[in-house]
Amino acid sequence: MADKEKQEKTVEKQPLPQTKVKFEVYGEEMIEKEVKSSGNSGRIYLPPNWVGHTVKIIKVE
Repeated sequence: MADKEKQEKTVEKQPLPQTKVKFEVYGEEMIEKEVKSSGNSGRIYLPPNWVGHTVKIIKVE
């Protein structure tokens, strides 16, 4: 267990891609929204019927 923790600590963060990439996902519904400020982070409100479901967020700009 200690070896795994040591390996995780030594992993360097990968740089973010400098160019746009294409994602292909399959889903049931899509909503486009603007992220709003919320303290020291951002927030997106989603419909209550989405609670408990898995979502994927892709930054497009």
